[in-house]
Amino acid sequence: MNSTLDGNQSSHPFCLLTFGNLETVDFCLLEVLIIVFLTVLIISGNIIVIFVFHCAPLLNHHTTSYFIQTMAYADLLVGVSCLVPSLSLLHYPLPVEESLTCQVFGFVVSVLKSVSMASLACISIDRYIAITKPLTYNTLVTPWRLRVCIFLIWLYSTLVFLPSFFHWGKPGYHGDVFQWCAESWHTDPYFTLFIVVMLYAPAALIVCFTYFNIFRICQQHTKEISERQARFSSQSGETGEVQTCPDKRYAMVLFRITSVFYILWLPYIIYFLLESSTGHSNRFASFLTTWLAISNSFCNCVIYSLSNSVFQRGLKRLSGAMCTSCASQTIAKDPYTVRSKDPLNGCHI
Repeated sequence: MNSTLDGNQSSHPFCLLTFGNLETVDFCLLEVLIIVFLTVLIISGNIIVIFVFHCAPLLNHHTTSYFIQTMAYADLLVGVSCLVPSLSLLHYPLPVEESLTCQVFGFVVSVLKSVSMASLACISIDRYIAITKPLTYNTLVTPWRLRVCIFLIWLYSTLVFLPSFFHWGKPGYHGDVFQWCAESWHTDPYFTLFIVVMLYAPAALIVCFTYFNIFRICQQHTKEISERQARFSSQSGETGEVQTCPDKRYAMVLFRITSVFYILWLPYIIYFLLESSTGHSNRFASFLTTWLAISNSFCNCVIYSLSNSVFQRGLKRLSGAMCTSCASQTIAKDPYTVRSKDPLNGCHI
């Protein structure tokens, strides 16, 4: 179990955040609080996102909604997976031995976060095609091709991290809350380089290239529109409001999501590279960078809800539908309540 140390049955559990042992507590209190708090936020936030997407058809008009919903499902599974270390830290018995549990947990979370990273790269490619090839976009990007792309994302992410089961090395530090993963499962510089070359570097390069060109093209379009409006207003004597590129606002929402993703993942990637190349590890740094990266699974919900007006309307309509459902149940239980003749509102926009 998590609380058993190597040869001496110590009364203190194995904890990554060791700021001094608490004599009255027989589990890792600080780790449990952090992981349980993040787990609740990730699960609840992504369930709301998934429900809003199903209740707001306008959100599905953008092809990027396929990838955003894929990220939401992947992030939801991350939250569900985090229940495993939470229960272990609270000394619940594990169904299989600790070494296999932590390997499977580390592999699953690595695959799920890889799906998010690849989805962000595909979103940037989708927006790049929409702006550079607007006339042929609908023929190039079809629902069938999007589904195939999503399937390939899951397959590719699984294949990249599958060698971790064949003694190639540790794919990350997600399982380090288990003692076996932290002390007996080590990173390998060649496997780390393989992950960087096959996943981290291509995804980052694609995102940088596409968004740089998207904003450059939008800036050119805005400049051309303002010049045309200036010539028209000088001829007619009327002043008009300068219009911006219509795709720029939506691209900014997606760019914020992508930026926050890489900001939260950058410390993890840097530590992963340093630890693999030097061989020196720090338990506090590995825990902090790992769970900072995992917290991104909740940040996506917050950014999208604050940045997208259609999503905000869908969220309001969903909360209104839930309140209406609760009110209808109250009316059904109280025969003396006057019932409204208006039909109950659905969640469609």
